[in-house]
Amino acid sequence: MNRTHPRDAPPGAVERARARRWPRLAKWIAAARLRARRWPRPLIWVTVAVAAVTGVVLALVLAPGGLPGAVAPTPEASAGPEPEYQRPADWSPYRPAVHLTPGERWMNDPQRPFWLDGRWHYYYLYNADYPEGNGTEWYHATSTDLVHWREEGIAIEKYDNGLGDIETGSAVIDTENTAGFGAGAVVAIMTQQLEGVQRQSLFVSTDGGYRFEPYDGNPVMDNPGEAHWRDPKIIWDDASGAWLMVLAEGSKLGFYTSPDLKDWTYQSAFARDDLGILECPDLFQMSVDGDPSNAKWVLAAGVNGGEHGMTTGTAYWTGEWDGASFVADDQEPKWLDRGADFYATVTWDDPRLPEAERLASRYAIGWLNNWAYAGDLPTEDWHGGADSIVRELGLRTVDGRPTLVSTPADAIKTLEGEPQTARNLRVTDAVTDAAATPLPQPSSDAYRLRLEVAPDPTDPASEVRFRIKEGDGSFATVGVDFEAGVAFVSRDADAAAADMPDIYRETRTAPAPIRDGVVTLDLVVDASSVEVFVNGGESALSSLVFGAPRANGLSVESVGGVTGLRSLRLAPLAVAKVERATDVAG
Repeated sequence: MNRTHPRDAPPGAVERARARRWPRLAKWIAAARLRARRWPRPLIWVTVAVAAVTGVVLALVLAPGGLPGAVAPTPEASAGPEPEYQRPADWSPYRPAVHLTPGERWMNDPQRPFWLDGRWHYYYLYNADYPEGNGTEWYHATSTDLVHWREEGIAIEKYDNGLGDIETGSAVIDTENTAGFGAGAVVAIMTQQLEGVQRQSLFVSTDGGYRFEPYDGNPVMDNPGEAHWRDPKIIWDDASGAWLMVLAEGSKLGFYTSPDLKDWTYQSAFARDDLGILECPDLFQMSVDGDPSNAKWVLAAGVNGGEHGMTTGTAYWTGEWDGASFVADDQEPKWLDRGADFYATVTWDDPRLPEAERLASRYAIGWLNNWAYAGDLPTEDWHGGADSIVRELGLRTVDGRPTLVSTPADAIKTLEGEPQTARNLRVTDAVTDAAATPLPQPSSDAYRLRLEVAPDPTDPASEVRFRIKEGDGSFATVGVDFEAGVAFVSRDADAAAADMPDIYRETRTAPAPIRDGVVTLDLVVDASSVEVFVNGGESALSSLVFGAPRANGLSVESVGGVTGLRSLRLAPLAVAKVERATDVAG
């Protein structure tokens, strides 16, 4: 949901939007489609023939061993220059090395990706007029591996059809032509807001998701008089043979069905009175512990978790969907991530996988920011934070309950360089022993740090604290409180804390019980963030973190006794530079 500014278009906003450059078409076949509009028919035939032959050759070359259905290796992972572990010298201090950010201006909500023509197609809300102008539009980026990204430009412009700016929604591939735009058309339905009224509009792309045009019959859902009525998430429900939408409607989530993506029928609602204004909902099915005979539906939403000791974040419930209503297993919400900055989450599966595997795993990406200070971050050349790394989800039984576990997507391993390791270190009480425990030091701007920690059995510590981004008197703390059974992230001493509201300085915690004698932490640290995955992803903590520019020290201290640092693995992460559509650095 776009909340960067009031929704009314400022003077000149429409003219600026229309004058903005069209996104470059990076795919050769998309360019051929454009040429085909103006070339004589014989040349069109040549284009089609060449494209067909090229597609066959590429399929044979990329498929390992020529096996049908095999997933091709990605160009980024299989070839290219030697990895670089230091960000370019001309990048601003907080430009991430492995997280997606725009080259300039403003970003917020992710939009669910889809796989088409050999690439993931992903969109996020973008304001090219920030800070002078209002509203957002859909900005398009593509990837083959969900680690390396290529900008494709603006796919849906704001203020272009008279119904306001373009906000959060979802896109689907209409393989069966249910909407009548052609089999394989990409249909996006999202919220548009004009003069404070939110409606749902439909846009269609017939060029593979690069450019969308508005449907003549918009809005496809007119506002029934609700102040909050936004962020449609659409899936195909096999059991009922219809499209299914979940819509954020203030303090409830509404469910609608449609045969054609145009005409929608209300079915039911899932209401809450403890989570503020709900946003960015999601609904999907997953198998529990990978067992396809035991599947659960998961309902999720962006919420205000203040009544549950949380900040804004993504809450979810497991339960059953009968084609008309959702019944939760437990009314108590669970949390996909308990950090300060993980919002507007979207999830998706991989259509290339066999059905059982698709049901067992999903991807997720969230917005690394918080509306309490979203516009106050100390970034210079872009604003709105960043996207999280893509993570993999599974629905596992944890302490007797189906729980979404999340870990960094496997593709991030392709960025890892030669690790430094250590084992069986004894971390002493920092108060009673002035001798610090020496740790390997990060040699790169971004890195992955895996840890196994436990209180010493003879002199057990109450806490262990790791300082990251340490330097010039600033640092953030990632640690484990063994007595309380929680992991935590604290940034009250980071370089931005003094200029931020109180909520920024609050410590965030997540369950971290000792499992098999240890607590495991898996940290992905970048120039302006840390994402912590606890005990194999049973819980997570994601937060923006700002050290002093270029500071990247790492140290550890134990509190109240001794901590056993059973293992440490520190791997540099190569810079995954975004291929920009413009010449903007970074």
